[in-house]
Amino acid sequence: MRPTMIKLIVGLGNPGPEYESTRHNAGFWWVDEAARRLGAKLVAERGYAGLVARVNRPQGPLWLLEPQTYMNLSGRSVAALARFYKITPPEILVVHDELDLPPGQLKLKQGGSHAGHNGLRDIHAQLGSADYWRLRLVIGHPGVKAEVVDYVLRRPPAGEREAIEKAIDASLLALDQLAAGEMDRAMMKLHAKPPRPKPAAPAAPAAGAAAVPTSGAGPTGTPLKPAEGSGS
Repeated sequence: MRPTMIKLIVGLGNPGPEYESTRHNAGFWWVDEAARRLGAKLVAERGYAGLVARVNRPQGPLWLLEPQTYMNLSGRSVAALARFYKITPPEILVVHDELDLPPGQLKLKQGGSHAGHNGLRDIHAQLGSADYWRLRLVIGHPGVKAEVVDYVLRRPPAGEREAIEKAIDASLLALDQLAAGEMDRAMMKLHAKPPRPKPAAPAAPAAGAAAVPTSGAGPTGTPLKPAEGSGS
């Protein structure tokens, strides 16, 4: 059976320069970079309450969307575009920030609960389904539940931002598989662990250098005999 292709990729965030660099806008960062690599330009579309780009691919159009409704009303934008182009939930990939693990990790899944994420909560409600795909960009956790709102609306320190950007770069290597709906192949790329570094090879002795006996052994590995009359 052929996989279900992705026709709409949504990045979640909040509009406006004051939110541009905050953790909650990780989904926007992803779509911005995807659009750049695909040579697409996001433009404001009032009918869909978002920034929209159409990418023409041999398999059919791929839509990129950044809702400009603020996070809590993301579903209004997603549903408007999806309904107009008759895009079903399994043909939608939503990229969003995720708590609870160290920054820079990635998780890909289909369906499930919104887990308290207000953007996903509204998408659930507006689509009437949870069967869309989610690519979760992990941003870390403040350690205290009461601090989550302030945490996601703050800028991450440089090291954390770098980790998230590296995860975005790594996930975009699987963009073709994601768009084609080849999620098993995409997951292999997204969840692959970096290879372990090989141990360094021992240094070769310098040319012409004599072998140095060690541990009382001669050049052939046999024990050295004490010289006669040495008193040993």
